[in-house]
Amino acid sequence: MKLSLKPQHLKRYRQIVSLLLRFGFSELVKSSGLEDLLGEDLGRITRKAHPKPIELVHELEQMGPTFVKLGQVLSTRGDLIPAEYLKALATLQDNVGPQSFEDVEQVVLEEFACNIAKTFLTFEPQPLAAASLGQVHRATLPDGRVVAVKVQRLGIRAKLADDLDVLDEVATTLESLSQVAERYRFKGIVEEFRRTLMRELDYRTEAANLATLAENLKDFDEILVPQPIDEFTTARVLTMDFVVGHKITELTAEDRAGIDGEKLAERLQVAYMKQFCVDGFFHADPHPGNVMLTPAGKVALLDLGMVGRVSTEMRERLLRLLIALGEGQPEQAADLAVKIGQPGEHFNEAEFRARIKTLVNAFQGAQMNQIQLGTVVMDLARSAGDTGMRPPSELTMIGKALMNLDELGRALAPSFDPYQAIRQNAIPLVIKMLRNNTTPAAVLGRVLEVNEFANHLPGRVNKILDRVAENRIEFKVRSFDEQQLTEGFQKVANRIAHGLVLAALIVGAAMLMGIESDFTILGYPGFAMLLFAAAAAGGVALVWDIMRHDRHMRRK
Repeated sequence: MKLSLKPQHLKRYRQIVSLLLRFGFSELVKSSGLEDLLGEDLGRITRKAHPKPIELVHELEQMGPTFVKLGQVLSTRGDLIPAEYLKALATLQDNVGPQSFEDVEQVVLEEFACNIAKTFLTFEPQPLAAASLGQVHRATLPDGRVVAVKVQRLGIRAKLADDLDVLDEVATTLESLSQVAERYRFKGIVEEFRRTLMRELDYRTEAANLATLAENLKDFDEILVPQPIDEFTTARVLTMDFVVGHKITELTAEDRAGIDGEKLAERLQVAYMKQFCVDGFFHADPHPGNVMLTPAGKVALLDLGMVGRVSTEMRERLLRLLIALGEGQPEQAADLAVKIGQPGEHFNEAEFRARIKTLVNAFQGAQMNQIQLGTVVMDLARSAGDTGMRPPSELTMIGKALMNLDELGRALAPSFDPYQAIRQNAIPLVIKMLRNNTTPAAVLGRVLEVNEFANHLPGRVNKILDRVAENRIEFKVRSFDEQQLTEGFQKVANRIAHGLVLAALIVGAAMLMGIESDFTILGYPGFAMLLFAAAAAGGVALVWDIMRHDRHMRRK
């Protein structure tokens, strides 16, 4: 075992190993020897089989903020986590207890060098919402403006750093002793988790995210993004516009009667498609607690601590993938999914394509009120992981966002068809993508690429010509089914030889027919008749073999 076994980490080691044992990784733990950490508790833990997804949620909540955030990150990994657990992990967002008001006062004092009473005109002690890293309070600025203040939990940075060290030690041990852990890159997951947390711990990054999203969605009058107040924002305190409203998923029939739910659902869907495919920057966590309906009938997007980014190349492929899924084109969807992902050494492409075909057919056969675009994307990511391909993290984050959008769309308009909104707005989205690709910066990038190609082309051509002149040019050809091809040639050669033998027997028999012999069969020379009989038997056998082989090839 390669764990440092620091006394202060022993409790965490046991909690992590227990979690792995209870939720499907018992073989992984046993092969690495980590089960020794549990001692007498091992039998009690392993006897409890088939835990429910909600039990995982409760255990992560009990283990503290680090593991709550880990659950949120894992909820975007459809290639690792079964579908029934993904939805349960999403509930981690709202099930975190608040910190004391004394701790909130301490953080504000450390950030602004003065207490809450001098920093804000009013500040409500009771939080409006609590999350794993911080909580939100209603307050009033000295100029009378009502704002929402997000305050980071006291001491959370040190606690997260300590837990991350433990996770890194466990992941390193598992990867060094288990091929399964190496295949799913446990250490890479921990490193990605560390980077995500470090970004979320700096609230100035979230403030910049709010400003960026508001700029990107400025053409969507139906969508509101609260803006930060820079003078009252630091690394641990974020002050922004206060939004009045309630959760979209809690709308009553009376609420829906006062809004155009169908239009709001469509505009929300299109806004996210623009984020995914045009801007390459998106709100990655639109769960019901982060999306509200204001009294003015607008949709407010809150909490931009978790955002996703999509490369320029992937944006086009993503839009084409979503269209292929909806239009019932499994081959095209599989081709695009393979291009988007990273096929591993043992990638089973045939099985992956078969799964994509099943997904597309099920999607096509669903009723309008049953269409779940996000579930399809998450199932695609899961199929990729099961067949040996590593889907990009952006795909699973988008899948999770689409799952939440499906729920929000149904809450606004029960008959809402998310794919219809994509189909109707695909052309405008493509036009915007093309405009982004024709900006001066994009054109300059292409000019530089052409310039680099032109500069290197003469040298590369000279190398090829030199190799040709010196007879050193080599071609590497990958052939398929070499053994089958060789066996086919051998079978042809055998049949030719068989035919030659039969021809020789017939010619020999014909020549013997003119020679008188005491040994006769039916009045004809006996040896000649025997040769004819052998030739006839051989001919029948050859014809039978050819017919049998041809039938087998047709069935195959």
